[in-house]
Amino acid sequence: MHRPYRFTARNGREGGIYEQGIYLVILIGTALVLVAAFSSLIAFRFGAPLLLIFLLIGLAAGTDGLGLDFDNAPLAYFVGSLALAVVLFDSGFRTPVAAFKQAALPALSLATFGVVLTAGLVGLCTHYLTDFSWLESFLLGSIVASTDAAAVFFLLRVGNISIRDRVRSTLEVESGSNDPIAIFLTLTLVSVLATGEAIKPQQLAGDVLTGFLVQMGLGVAGGLVGGRLILWLVEKLDLDRGLMPIFVLALSLMVFAAAGAIGGSGFLAVYIAGLIAGNARLRAAASLLRFQDGMTWLAQIIMFLVLGLFATPSQFPIIIGDAIAIGLFLIFIGRPLAVALCLIPFRFPRAETAFVSWVGLRGAVSILLAITPLISEIPNGRALFNFAFIIVLVSLIVQGWTVGKVARRLGLVLPPRLGPMEKITLDLPGTRHHELLTYRVIADSPVARGERIPRWARPSLVLRDGRSLSFQDAGRLQPGDYVYIVIPGAFPHLLDRLFASRAELDPQDVEFFGDFTLDPQRPVRELAEAYELELAAEEADWTIAELITARVGGSPEYGDRVVLGDIELIVRDADPQGRITSVGVSLDPPKPSESIVTILSVGGIWHWLTTPFRRGKDEGKSRRRAHLDSLQKEPRPTRAAPAEEA
Repeated sequence: MHRPYRFTARNGREGGIYEQGIYLVILIGTALVLVAAFSSLIAFRFGAPLLLIFLLIGLAAGTDGLGLDFDNAPLAYFVGSLALAVVLFDSGFRTPVAAFKQAALPALSLATFGVVLTAGLVGLCTHYLTDFSWLESFLLGSIVASTDAAAVFFLLRVGNISIRDRVRSTLEVESGSNDPIAIFLTLTLVSVLATGEAIKPQQLAGDVLTGFLVQMGLGVAGGLVGGRLILWLVEKLDLDRGLMPIFVLALSLMVFAAAGAIGGSGFLAVYIAGLIAGNARLRAAASLLRFQDGMTWLAQIIMFLVLGLFATPSQFPIIIGDAIAIGLFLIFIGRPLAVALCLIPFRFPRAETAFVSWVGLRGAVSILLAITPLISEIPNGRALFNFAFIIVLVSLIVQGWTVGKVARRLGLVLPPRLGPMEKITLDLPGTRHHELLTYRVIADSPVARGERIPRWARPSLVLRDGRSLSFQDAGRLQPGDYVYIVIPGAFPHLLDRLFASRAELDPQDVEFFGDFTLDPQRPVRELAEAYELELAAEEADWTIAELITARVGGSPEYGDRVVLGDIELIVRDADPQGRITSVGVSLDPPKPSESIVTILSVGGIWHWLTTPFRRGKDEGKSRRRAHLDSLQKEPRPTRAAPAEEA
């Protein structure tokens, strides 16, 4: 076996060797980053979860691969935490506050009760499958209890999976806010195991609850203050545009560190700070988004490479069977059961509950938490880390590779609202109240067909065949033109419909939208009379739009569906205020894959768990039922077909 490379600091006469070592470290580090970036081409082509590829590259370069020996647990934890803070700030920055408000309650339920339930269920499974003590088992459950923000945001946003805003926002807000209780559960159990002191369950539960409230409260407060501070400083300081993105990034990391230093959740604080900053009209917002996009990619690459380097795959075989079993238990029983119980008060449809259960990906957060037992030097720390690492691999392979397929099988993928569009947002110096947009005119877009641009938008320049023209001199816009338009900052997306091409619908999309459209302002009574539908007394005088709004619980979204007797009403379009503008009617509604919904539901889990105990009883019932049916059936006289009679 080849000897692993170790990089150690040298001085004195060996300064030249030390300098060469630095260059070698930089060379290998940049090579790994380049390989990870290049692997994105392969991952997108074959549909592989890219974060899994980053992790595997780190494993391949580590001790049991190329021989890079990296075993510094505190440094790995530091690098991973810093990178995760960058990812969370960008995630909050890109989350609309309306989506956050819509998903806050179900996401908070999942981020608190869901994490505790998942930790408890996985702890029980671990104790009966392995030789871990009860405390060590629940420690492993706590380590893998929270979903990973980097993995969830990456798969939902970069993976181009278009689902309902409520479901997407619930998953994103949950992954951004469920770290505090998982971190505190983990650190509390690590502390108990490290000191060896006996602690009563009641005392442990009280300490966990108190610590969670402190971390959550200080994290929220730190995020609110930090977000406002970022806004104030960006507006007051006239920094160079090249420095502005770096300044904002440094402020976000300061918020993360300050919240953690006072005992709060730095991860929650930096997410909320990003949410506040991203929903304000910041100067140089377009430059900030482009810079953060690149920094987020770099942070994810470095984070997963470092965590992969830290692992030792040669230690996996002895535990791999039990670890895979625990990972599958988490995916198919622990997470679905916790999600189903937490979402009961919020009336999520079964298909959406099943999808939320499936997108409970584990990733960098779980591996980071698994490093804490090593830092505290508890006896089974390395074994716990290896278990957590394999569970993360199982989650990324099984769930990460199938998120899009499961969404389609459940009937949750929404058809595109707009077709392809070419658009660039440019910053206007000296103002945050207006934006400069550049659109390329596409052949089948509404503006190419002659539709007018609204009066509140000010076209300033048209580039055509290498010539610059004023909008008035250009006349009717032609395909291939580049149009520069100044618009108020509050309307950045309202022109997209005019410059986008027609969305191409495949047969599944046509099936999704229904057989025909209806005016949402028509009385629902007409629909009931035509299709013999039963309505409640108070619904008889409503319009179709009012009925859908009431049935979905207010604020309908694009793609909402309401079953009415044997037909289904579909929201084809709604304005930003939640008013329905177009409704589709499906006479033969498509049904989601019942197998997936059944598996990822409380009823399905209970059925699976109790099948061995019911099998004999059910077989007896089936035999008795068949016997009764045979006694009740009487032979019917046969008769010829009408054609034969004639």
